[in-house]
Amino acid sequence: MSDGKPNWWSRPSTPPEAARIPTPPPAEEDDFPLQAPGPAGPAAPERAAEAPAGPRVDMTKQPAPASEAARPAADPAAGAAAAPETATTPLQATGPVQAPEPVAAPPVEAAPPAPHSEVGPPVEAAPPVAGPAPAAPPPLHAPDEYRTPPYGEPGPWAPAPPVQRPGAPSPVPPPHAVAGPHAAAPAPQGTVPPPQGPVPPPQAAWGQYDPWGAGAGAVPPPARKKSRRGLALVGALAFALVTGVIGGGVGAYVERNGGIGSVQLPQAGAGTSDRAPDSVAGIAARALPGVVTLHVSGGGSAGTGTGFVLDNRGHILTNNHVVDAAATSGDITVTFSSGETASAKLIGKDTGYDLAVVRVTGVSGLQPLPLGNSDDVRVGDPVVAIGAPFDLSNTVTSGIISAKERPITAGGEKGDGSDISYVDALQTDAPINPGNSGGPLLDGKGRVIGINSAIRAAGGSGEGDGGTGQAGSIGLGFAIPVNQGKRVAEELINTGKATHPVIGVSLDMQFNGDGARVGDKGKDGTASVTPGGPAAKAGLRPGDVITKVDGQRVHNGEELIVKIRAHRPGDKLALTLTRDGRELTRTVTLGSAQGT
Repeated sequence: MSDGKPNWWSRPSTPPEAARIPTPPPAEEDDFPLQAPGPAGPAAPERAAEAPAGPRVDMTKQPAPASEAARPAADPAAGAAAAPETATTPLQATGPVQAPEPVAAPPVEAAPPAPHSEVGPPVEAAPPVAGPAPAAPPPLHAPDEYRTPPYGEPGPWAPAPPVQRPGAPSPVPPPHAVAGPHAAAPAPQGTVPPPQGPVPPPQAAWGQYDPWGAGAGAVPPPARKKSRRGLALVGALAFALVTGVIGGGVGAYVERNGGIGSVQLPQAGAGTSDRAPDSVAGIAARALPGVVTLHVSGGGSAGTGTGFVLDNRGHILTNNHVVDAAATSGDITVTFSSGETASAKLIGKDTGYDLAVVRVTGVSGLQPLPLGNSDDVRVGDPVVAIGAPFDLSNTVTSGIISAKERPITAGGEKGDGSDISYVDALQTDAPINPGNSGGPLLDGKGRVIGINSAIRAAGGSGEGDGGTGQAGSIGLGFAIPVNQGKRVAEELINTGKATHPVIGVSLDMQFNGDGARVGDKGKDGTASVTPGGPAAKAGLRPGDVITKVDGQRVHNGEELIVKIRAHRPGDKLALTLTRDGRELTRTVTLGSAQGT
């Protein structure tokens, strides 16, 4: 509180702080030197006793306890104050002290002087300007070393309070500052104040004092809080490490064991089983029930071949060389595509056409194959072959028509020519092997256009299955045209024999020129041109060379036979021939001869 007079404040200071206060310069004549207080300790009561009694100001917010005596307040008018027990640094004025104008203050109740006030910090009065200080009254009781110390002074039994210290030297108040709450405490008596210098700028705030620290320069900076970004980065790295280890373990397990759990392979769902009618699968699905496998034995030999159903009466068409072993007393077994078997009986056969018909009885549900027209076949048309190559029944292969009217001969193992067949064949590249003989060759609509009969085998000695060699297919297969097969099959079923178209001449099979030459003599010395026969009626003579049949070239006698047998008896043919260097054309009506 303010009573209108200047108050002098001081604060106890520890010796290290007082030592850092610079010593003021010597006072000059115009200065008013302040008397330094006497030594601390027992001299304090004496100075207190010398101070005259007067009004005192209570600097606390509440009255002092009754058990404690109030510290005497400073009297500005008298210029004396009670000295604290700790030594203080005197404040020196560099010029005359100007007292402010007196201001009226409310009356304050004076308290009796108390050398050791327990409440509030010790109040210090400004040292007297001049004159001796009055003696203070003696203390009421002897000092107690276990008393409660005044503010800022530790007791013998209490720990030292924390003392703040600046990070840098504290600012020094100007020499003329004589009062205020932040005035420095007077230095102990007998010390020389350091010389005053320029006032340093304000330094950093006071820090927390560490009694065991190494000094102001060794105070470590406050610890920085860890950044959340750093913690997040550490967590992410740890997560990546854990997942990498787990992933590596799972990968190693999968690689070593081929997966986790049972293996489930992807597969297309169930689809329709229907196929286009003109596809290979569609053709095979319709034709397989009408194709059979034949197993023949007799005469010390056995063989396997193929055939197909002609009608609902059980007639089956196949090759002659398939059933030749059972011609007299052999056994023929027929196996259907369903696996059922039945015995078959030979109805008829023809060596020249290499065709035969067998029949099964007591079998129901037969599915005959429809017959096509071989004259409508063109090179390049797709075909499907079905048979039992090497006894592998129900084998389906496909290809195209490679050529038409290819003259081939098969057989001839007997050596007398009685077993030679002449075929104006359809050539195909559909794989045909031994066992396919007698099987159907189907067009794109599933109709029979040929009967598979012969192959050209690499390394084999014959062109048909009856040869001594059995090599695989090299893409050269031959089939009897179905038009010829139909006529022969009908004759075999109806009469048991087949008729051959003839022109009534004997050919010179040893002729090496281009064409088929009529021989000079026939077999057994008879005439080479049968009297009254078709050739004689057309005007052919011995020695004529036939070069064309209906405009198609023939190069030898076998080709002429093939071209003639490709027709029916009664058909008319235009023959082109050379005689004595002249080219002639003659029309021949084909006759008929009984086959064997």
